[in-house]
Amino acid sequence: MIKVVAVEPIDNYRLKIRLSDGRQGLFDVTPYLDIGVFRELKDSSYFRRVTADIFGGVMWPHEQDLSPETIEDGLQDTQ
Repeated sequence: MIKVVAVEPIDNYRLKIRLSDGRQGLFDVTPYLDIGVFRELKDSSYFRRVTADIFGGVMWPHEQDLSPETIEDGLQDTQ
């Protein structure tokens, strides 16, 4: 199973991601910003509090999360 091993928030609600298989890329969170609990991510200081979670995806302190499958499907290759 692919896991997110590193995540870094960057500009325009994007995440710089490194996966367990070595792939790296950008994930755009903007399509989620108007959906339920994800609205809180519009606060840029809160958005920057993202971390890789123990299940292989990414999450924020109030338990908004994106699965590793979602991240992998939406990853835009930067190499």
